[in-house]
Amino acid sequence: MEWFTNADYWLSRLVFQRGLAVLYGVAFVSSALQFKALIGERGLLPVPRFVASVPFRRAPSIFQWHYSDPFFAVVAWTGAALSAAVAAGAADLVPLWAAMPMWFTLWALYLSIVNVGQTWYAFMWEMLLLEAGFLAIFLGNDEVAPPVLVLGLLIWLLFRLEFGAGLIKLRGDRCWRDLTCLYYHHETQPMPGPLSWFFHHLPRPVHRAEVAANHLAQLGAPLALFAPQPVAGWAAAFIVVTQLWLVASGNFAWLNWLAILLAVSAIDDVRAAHLLPLPKQPPAFGATPAWYAGLVLAVTALVAVLSYWPVRNLFSRRQRMNVSFNPLHLVNTYGAFGSVSRVRYEVVIEGTDEADLTDETQWKEYEFKGKPGDRRRLPPQVAPYHLRLDWLMWFAALSPAYAAEWFVALLVRLLDNDAATLRLLRRNPFPSARPTFLRARLYAYRFTTWPELRRTGTWWHRTLVQDYLPPVTSAETTEPRSPATSRMPH
Repeated sequence: MEWFTNADYWLSRLVFQRGLAVLYGVAFVSSALQFKALIGERGLLPVPRFVASVPFRRAPSIFQWHYSDPFFAVVAWTGAALSAAVAAGAADLVPLWAAMPMWFTLWALYLSIVNVGQTWYAFMWEMLLLEAGFLAIFLGNDEVAPPVLVLGLLIWLLFRLEFGAGLIKLRGDRCWRDLTCLYYHHETQPMPGPLSWFFHHLPRPVHRAEVAANHLAQLGAPLALFAPQPVAGWAAAFIVVTQLWLVASGNFAWLNWLAILLAVSAIDDVRAAHLLPLPKQPPAFGATPAWYAGLVLAVTALVAVLSYWPVRNLFSRRQRMNVSFNPLHLVNTYGAFGSVSRVRYEVVIEGTDEADLTDETQWKEYEFKGKPGDRRRLPPQVAPYHLRLDWLMWFAALSPAYAAEWFVALLVRLLDNDAATLRLLRRNPFPSARPTFLRARLYAYRFTTWPELRRTGTWWHRTLVQDYLPPVTSAETTEPRSPATSRMPH
């Protein structure tokens, strides 16, 4: 079965698998440290309430059979420990029949978390990790050379990720077509990073070149992935460069790093050996077991059948972004930023410990770990870690409809000084006594200019737009009003 494998992609497989295991670890740790406040038994969107109304066939998960906070913690930390072992090479030290269950366990555990995570896990990088993680089960280890069909499925995944994102932009906001979207995007993206201020202040011709390069990376390079080497390798390398640019300019959890790993899988060892300080000689591969070849053929056929729905979506005038067509999150459709906000809105939560509200009431702000708040704070580097509450607060600022399920519950937890919820924040202004009232206000944020930064030392300038939620106590359940100037994400 010489046609079935290709030893020229051994380094690429090694980098992809070890890197994927690291990202699995980040995802599991992110879940372990944040779940209690978000989806725990007393969380904002509790898992027990969710599984009571959603059957197993729609959301397969081990938590459908049993849920408790300690059990979830065991699952998440077990996933993190297994990820660390695989990243260290454990799956290459055991027989193939033992390595595949390791990868399957990682996939099944994280699938169980995502399928009960509700809106906190409704991000494209969740389904992308699951789809890539499923294919990794069948990619083999040091016993066999990389199977050509699975390498092809990884390229097919990268193609859908990039090409889908490119098409959604061309069909969406006009600024992508006139090359002006990055006049705004670095400032209005969900989670700016420490270099985003500097990217925003690049000359406008550079911004236009950024958009043009993005179109080439998402609409041209993906087509070249199916060409023979070295064309496919250089196309993948170009995608890697553009993804590193995105890593530098913002925080998108592990999305960009996973895209890089997928692109690496399309680079053969001849080119990879020049770029990576890795062993130059592959191990002595054995013959491909018949049972393994049969599994690879079956998975390839499955992906071919399931590809019907993403392909139909790609060529639809009403293309949808980031949709799973099955509860296992296999063969999904992807896309990002079909429209770009021109103004950045932020919800600022404030509290007071005064017994009565007057015009002289002193309000103190809660600070989040990642999202903009303090105007003097440079946006932090967060990715590949994922701050789920911070991300959802960005959506909440675009429209209260995105926070209808959890925002009031968040305020109730803050009024109670709930320890698990406060661990999601950077600073609690009421460490010794609970606040008596909370309110939320909507601000328009913009990056300061160079003269403003030198004069004031602030990275952000903000202007009050309106109240988002009037003062409330723990006994009240007022819903936030919809800002008249809100922008809806696409």
